[in-house]
Amino acid sequence: MPKVETVIDTPVPPERVRDALLNFGPHRPEIWPGIHQPLYEVYEMGDTYADIREGSKAPGGLVWAKEHYDWSDPESVTWTVRESNFCAPGSYVKARIRPNGSGGSRIDLTWKRTPTSFAGRVAALLIVATHGAPVVRSLRMGLKRMEAR
Repeated sequence: MPKVETVIDTPVPPERVRDALLNFGPHRPEIWPGIHQPLYEVYEMGDTYADIREGSKAPGGLVWAKEHYDWSDPESVTWTVRESNFCAPGSYVKARIRPNGSGGSRIDLTWKRTPTSFAGRVAALLIVATHGAPVVRSLRMGLKRMEAR
């Protein structure tokens, strides 16, 4: 399973980062521009979990995953694939969000996904080769929107 670990620092406080990652309302794709609105759907939500579908437009077409979000750990949010057209069930992304000492956040991001399609293999190769640059870029776009608010 390809894996990338990286760190993102942002002036956005940890509670705002966490709240944005856990905002499963209808405006989620506006917060996180990598989410393609027609592919976004919420199936179920509990106190420390949500089951949703998210997806993006990719050069080879649409990619989507039904994900189980878990935030039972107060410092982390983990989203694990249940079903997808590009990666295997059990693949996941984990964001550990902590204060960075200057009012913002340090996000330790772990991306671990097993591709199952040609598009997934190309994306995984690109993500691993660039040490997570496409994933970091997508997360930073959402963080920039939060900074502007």
